[in-house]
Amino acid sequence: MSADLLAPVATQVHVEEAGDHGPLLLCLHGIGSSSAAFAPQLAELSSYARVVAWDAPGYASSPDPEVPLTLDDFADVAAGLIRERGGSAHVLGVSWGGVIALRLAARHPDLVASLIVADSSPGSGTDEKKAAAMRARATELVELGPRAFAEARGPRLVSPGAPADLVRRVVATMAASVRLPGYAYAAESMASADLRSELPSVAAPSLVLCGDKDEVTGIEASQAIAGALHKTAFVIVKDAGHLANQEQPGRFNAWVLSHLRITARIPE
Repeated sequence: MSADLLAPVATQVHVEEAGDHGPLLLCLHGIGSSSAAFAPQLAELSSYARVVAWDAPGYASSPDPEVPLTLDDFADVAAGLIRERGGSAHVLGVSWGGVIALRLAARHPDLVASLIVADSSPGSGTDEKKAAAMRARATELVELGPRAFAEARGPRLVSPGAPADLVRRVVATMAASVRLPGYAYAAESMASADLRSELPSVAAPSLVLCGDKDEVTGIEASQAIAGALHKTAFVIVKDAGHLANQEQPGRFNAWVLSHLRITARIPE
């Protein structure tokens, strides 16, 4: 089912939910996606957890923000979703969603029981060229329009051997999800992010995953995250590009479930 919930920064977000028992698993998508990216997790992991996947503010079915949002604001909106459900959450973030998840854990440690950070990085602000390229994406979206923008970027997010049907779904999801001003706020939040100094302060036990064929953020960026966190397991997902959770959902979900069995004590 879906719901629209009020978040602390006066921003409504649309979520997809599945599962009626177990720990809360909050899923935060990448910068070119939506809750649709977590269809495999909503379908399978909902047998063990209450899975909630958002459309970030200004994406897909979520309304456009009334004011510009920073990385802190995106993290605070996510915090509001957790508070609405009481207690704390295990937070799964993919790419940009992983950056939000890490900031959420640093900013609201009481709300984050554990982290699963997939195919992510400490932020594009760690490199001037990467930051500039990230900021330029909003202009590219305006010039090309969502569909052509998605057709240009989507295929890069999976491995060369990805099924054609998956490529079509990735492109379709992006085309239906991205628009201004939300995408521009997201790009700026990523471009200005450099989490390297705050990663050591994150106390939540973490699982860091990366597709072995990820050429977007890449294995080294995921290793940088894992190496800076104190309680971390690092996993390479075989035969997966940047969207490991979609390209190899069986392997990805098995690792997430293993993590939840340890951190949330889900029974065998």
